Amino acid sequence: MASAAGLKKHAPSPIPSLRDDKTIELADMFKMLGDPSRLRIVIATLEGPRSVGEIAEALGLSLSLVSHHLRLLRAARLVTADRRGKQIFYMIHDQHVAHVIADMIAHVNEDAE
Repeated sequence: MASAAGLKKHAPSPIPSLRDDKTIELADMFKMLGDPSRLRIVIATLEGPRSVGEIAEALGLSLSLVSHHLRLLRAARLVTADRRGKQIFYMIHDQHVAHVIADMIAHVNEDAE
């Protein structure tokens, strides 16, 4: 555990209020990201639009498993889909989600002090 002296000082950011129903929605989003396969899929979409096949191949997962997870991630508004002809490409839903994921990746990759 870091000491108070070792903590970086940041200007306090105003914390937005959150209604009970939105608190549940946010908790559900974090639960979605609690599954390693789903988290890896979301991270894969940070690189830009990718098809189910591209994601499955890159992660070594089956097409059916990736499709299942993508349905859940779309319902949770973590990824979005873009149809191009007969193929569907998946990408991160928006920059809010991208920033949360990128910040948490940076956090876990920090050297422990």
